[in-house]
Amino acid sequence: MSFLAETVAQLAADTTQFQVTGSLGSIGYGLAAIGPGIGVGIIFGQGVQAIARQPEAYGVIRQNMILGFALTEALALIGFVAPFVFGK
Repeated sequence: MSFLAETVAQLAADTTQFQVTGSLGSIGYGLAAIGPGIGVGIIFGQGVQAIARQPEAYGVIRQNMILGFALTEALALIGFVAPFVFGK
């Protein structure tokens, strides 16, 4: 029997169950906050580049940047509230 098959057989025979304790909601939110953080960075990075290329369109670009920022942060806040609302 191969080493892999023996290891799988031992794991299948082992009846020990592992239980994760603690607040998984906070870990989930920490991981979920990465996406909006990257999104906000992209929004403002691209906005600054657009303003540098077309300074006369500053008002429109700034307005779109703020709108994108608000929508992205709304997703982050929903992710922050969800573990409290749906947690045990």
